[in-house]
Amino acid sequence: MSKKIIIAIDGPAASGKSSAAKYLAEKLGFTYLDTGAMYRAVTYLVLKNNIQNDTKAIVELVKNLDIRLEFKNGVTNVFVNGEDVTDFIRSPEVSSMVSEVSVIPEVRSELVKLQRKIGENVDIVAEGRDTTTVVFPNADLKVFLTADIDERAKRRFEEYLSKGRKVAFEDVRANLSKRDRIDSSREHSPLSKADDAFELDTTNLTIDEEIQKIIDRVKQIKFVKELNT
Repeated sequence: MSKKIIIAIDGPAASGKSSAAKYLAEKLGFTYLDTGAMYRAVTYLVLKNNIQNDTKAIVELVKNLDIRLEFKNGVTNVFVNGEDVTDFIRSPEVSSMVSEVSVIPEVRSELVKLQRKIGENVDIVAEGRDTTTVVFPNADLKVFLTADIDERAKRRFEEYLSKGRKVAFEDVRANLSKRDRIDSSREHSPLSKADDAFELDTTNLTIDEEIQKIIDRVKQIKFVKELNT
């Protein structure tokens, strides 16, 4: 069996990772792996069970979770222990807490195991905040997306508005700034650009322009793989 192709997309919150990964996976016929949705699912359950101040309880919770992702019609449907939590994991409350849950080493360790297992069996496009450095350090293509924080805040603010959620732009920007600080400074699996990653600033790019730049890189990889088979 030939080695499966793994494309890993990394970068800070609202830099365009999810949109790029979904679009790219559809175009290539690959499986889309939204690692961030897995951390959000854990965070949702942490808040639901009111254990956000109990690290031991959080660790026990994640060790016994059954998380399943289904990508259909452009949406990642997330199931935890059989429950569909898709509509709950993108709330402002979860967004403001997810970095604090994700910083727990045992949480990351358990979810990384699940993510790597998925990558063993299918061609995937994986996105998250440590996919290029920790989850898939040997990915065939590593992409690090960036964007100006004001542009990222604008994207997230408009996302909330489109879903009928009322939130102040200043609060959204402050939350992103906080998440950047936590994600980049955490001791385990901090957000950072892999040395061999292709960095792409999406601030002034349309999604089509962004995808085309990544696909150009993918074509190079597939050509090399074909030569070596």
